[in-house]
Amino acid sequence: MRDELFDELQKSIKEGGKILKEKKRVSREFNFVNPDPKEIRKQLGLSQNKFAELLGISTSTLQNWEQGRRKPEGPAKVLLSIAARHPDAVLDTVYNQ
Repeated sequence: MRDELFDELQKSIKEGGKILKEKKRVSREFNFVNPDPKEIRKQLGLSQNKFAELLGISTSTLQNWEQGRRKPEGPAKVLLSIAARHPDAVLDTVYNQ
C-alpha cells in the first residue's frame, strides 16, 4: 500500500473515532427509508403469492415482512423501492412475460 493511501486511511479512522465519541460532527448523513411491502403490494393489486413470485422470494418471507417479523434487505429492498416509485414498470414486467 502506498504511503499516501495509508495516511488517508489512518486519518479516516481517527476521524471516525472522533465522530463515535461525539467529539466531531458528521459531515454528511444518509437516511434510507424501509419500503412497506404490504402497501406496495396493495398498490400493485397483486396477491401475496404473485408478489412473492415477482420478487423471487417465498410467500412466507413476504408474510414475515408484511407482519413486521423481518425486514427486506439488499436487492429485495432495492426492488421494493423501485416498485413503490415506478409501479407501472413492475406491472408491465409481471403481465408481459
